[in-house]
Amino acid sequence: MSVSSKSSNTQMFRMILYRRALHPELFELKSRHSFQHGGYEAELWMISTGHLLRFQVGDYCLTEVVMNQCNHLPELGVVHALPCLGEKDYELSAEADDQPLGYVTTVQTESLNENLYMTTLRELVSLSQESSSIAHEWVDEDQVPCLSLIDIQKYNQEFHLQSYHLTGGNGLVLRTQTIFEIL
Repeated sequence: MSVSSKSSNTQMFRMILYRRALHPELFELKSRHSFQHGGYEAELWMISTGHLLRFQVGDYCLTEVVMNQCNHLPELGVVHALPCLGEKDYELSAEADDQPLGYVTTVQTESLNENLYMTTLRELVSLSQESSSIAHEWVDEDQVPCLSLIDIQKYNQEFHLQSYHLTGGNGLVLRTQTIFEIL
């Protein structure tokens, strides 16, 4: 196995926040998980090289999409979009929004050498096998192993999501931490 020196721009992940639900036909779904807790409903989709989470309270909805190759996604309902490069964070301002939902996320990316990438991959695969994490493994076009792993916590007024997306072709590790909340 060899991690190539491809530019991380060829696998640029983006985080897009929508104020609506998206249709599953827009994505190549790998798995689908629904959660109802407190006064909210959440639905998590593992998709090829990413994830989608819909958080809904009554008629109010926020949807987070983290994936690469987002060119086919609709612009209608986009609240915010940012490239997943380096360290970034975003908070949906309660004052600027008329819906009773809050959102905050932190995005971190790192490009690792081959040894660190494979060590990180093995540790996360082991974590997914020991916990109730949701994982999707695949190999890229160079036959390098890749992984998406999601860990969630449910609280009465909040839903927390931590994700790891590892793409081997460029040794990229993307980590997101998101909190959806009922205000």
